[in-house]
Amino acid sequence: MRFLLAAISVILAVLLAPTQVQSLDFQFPNFVNSETSQLNLSDNSSIALGAIQVTPDVNGASMVNRSGRVTYRWPFRLWNNKKKKASFNTTFVLNIKNMTASSGEGLAFILTADPAVPDGSEGQWLGIVNPRLNGSIEAKTVAVEFDTRKSFPEDLDDNHIGLDVNSVYSTRSVSLNDRGIYISAAKDIKVVVQYDGKNLTVFVGEDMKNPVLSEPLDLSAYLPEMVYVGFSGSTSDNTQLNCVKSWEFIGAEIKDSKLLWVWILTAVGSVLILLIGIGIAFFLYRKRGYEEDGLEDAYPNIEEAILGCSTAPKKFKFNELSKSTGKFNPKNKLGKGGFGTVYKGILGNKEVAVKRVSKKSTQGKQEFIAEVTTIGNLHHRNLVKLIGWCHERREYLLVYEYLPNGSLDKYIFRDQNSGTQEATLSWGKRLIVISGVAQALDYLHNGCMKRVLHRDIKASNIMLDLDFNAKLGDFGLARTIIQNDQTHHSTKELAGTPGYMAPESILTGRATVETDVYAFGVLILEVACGRKPGGQTERDGYICNIVHGLWELYRTGKILEGADPRLDGIFKTKEMECVLILGLACCHPNPNSRPSMKTVLQVLTGEAPPPEVPAERPVFMWPPTPLSFKEWDNSLVGGQLSPFSELSGR
Repeated sequence: MRFLLAAISVILAVLLAPTQVQSLDFQFPNFVNSETSQLNLSDNSSIALGAIQVTPDVNGASMVNRSGRVTYRWPFRLWNNKKKKASFNTTFVLNIKNMTASSGEGLAFILTADPAVPDGSEGQWLGIVNPRLNGSIEAKTVAVEFDTRKSFPEDLDDNHIGLDVNSVYSTRSVSLNDRGIYISAAKDIKVVVQYDGKNLTVFVGEDMKNPVLSEPLDLSAYLPEMVYVGFSGSTSDNTQLNCVKSWEFIGAEIKDSKLLWVWILTAVGSVLILLIGIGIAFFLYRKRGYEEDGLEDAYPNIEEAILGCSTAPKKFKFNELSKSTGKFNPKNKLGKGGFGTVYKGILGNKEVAVKRVSKKSTQGKQEFIAEVTTIGNLHHRNLVKLIGWCHERREYLLVYEYLPNGSLDKYIFRDQNSGTQEATLSWGKRLIVISGVAQALDYLHNGCMKRVLHRDIKASNIMLDLDFNAKLGDFGLARTIIQNDQTHHSTKELAGTPGYMAPESILTGRATVETDVYAFGVLILEVACGRKPGGQTERDGYICNIVHGLWELYRTGKILEGADPRLDGIFKTKEMECVLILGLACCHPNPNSRPSMKTVLQVLTGEAPPPEVPAERPVFMWPPTPLSFKEWDNSLVGGQLSPFSELSGR
């Protein structure tokens, strides 16, 4: 009871404290130099000819590639600690004039945490953000842009307004062409921006009944309590005069209710609801904790498992990684896989890829330990580098090097839903990709102190750097073979991706170097053919599975017809034929008849011819027939396949 009375007293004290939001009212019918004391002017901004010149107003080189920002000197309280939100109404007149044949680049009304113009925000960035801040919560800027140049593919045209939230990629944009308003026509344009705490509305021109843009928006979700209001603009090689001829701003106060009894009832009700909520939350938390603790006990302790590894990478704090990705903002999402989602982040001045393991994954913890302890010990130019990890708040996070060209699948498969595809890779680059992955696998199978089985080789797990060199990533399913005579890893559940899995792994649940080779063979075929692996069915007389389909073309002497038609025949016939036959050899149903990665590299470098492949695809049989390609290669101890055992991989 004493706790209840104390809680009521505290809440009443907070509720009855002054909660007035600071107002901000000012009016500039025009601008004179004496008013500079009321404004924050950047180096490239000035007051001239009765107007704010957001960017330089003189001809010549000094106008090129400039950005400027002008804000009212005193900040405006946008919301308070009780999340009460202010409203405002601002009216200004713009006059923008082209100084070159094409417009460049635009002007914006901004609300921002920092009155200083960001370095490097000229050109397409409109003085709002720079490349580093774009799309980041660090930008802390919301803008209504008046864009006069189509600088990005996402831009509608060179005459539109847009709503920008921490980015120059507008969340909503509207062309002004239909309204007969042309931003850079050197004419006065009246603009009214209204915000009621929930919606932002923009009127352009003399029509005050039909807004050009009206969007639901909670500014407090993106901006700090105190913000500066003003304008930003920029030029590129194309220049324009970015003028603001007049400006009025009215920020409305939020006043307290004087009905004390309403506050008392509200306070008592809030306390009761709070106590009930705390009780329910505590119960659910304890219940969930017990369930998750049971799951935690099913595996070794993460800290011990990782820190016990002498080559463990750097450990990061959760808050550090959350901040680097904008609190895992969906706009920073790079991709999503079976075990989690990958986000782009910035740590210091370095771009990284942060993988957040899904909490819904039943194998998340086991895969997390495997990925850190396995890849953390590997160093090869064709493997994605693991920078660090984090296990905190029941979250599993991995930090990788950021590869700007993303995954291979975007460049060899066409998106049937959108009809779009990245620029098609040339045959020369595809050969480099295949060779790079082969070198990575040869290193995993033969170059490590402990042989590593990747178990999930596919196009979406191949990352490309700026020069389109391939790097094998996603080691969530990887396992090491610790003992010298151990040939495989056994698993209780099927591991891998359908279409890439060797037939014996589906039957036995065992992973071997040969099952990795099979998946690599499928990868070779999809890179050369530009087709996904497909299933096992036949549709409309066409065999959907890429291995079956290519083998049928090989049987009829038409294997080159399987080459990706998007290559337009621009490849060396002998090279293409060699690669396709090598892919079929790797996908031989008999694991003992598949080449090792050493042999694969010899074929790719021209040191050896492609293995002989039977015209008819052999039928899968288990146990497999005796060795074939292994007569050339001693990849297993003694040149023979050791008896299968039940040793668990790490």
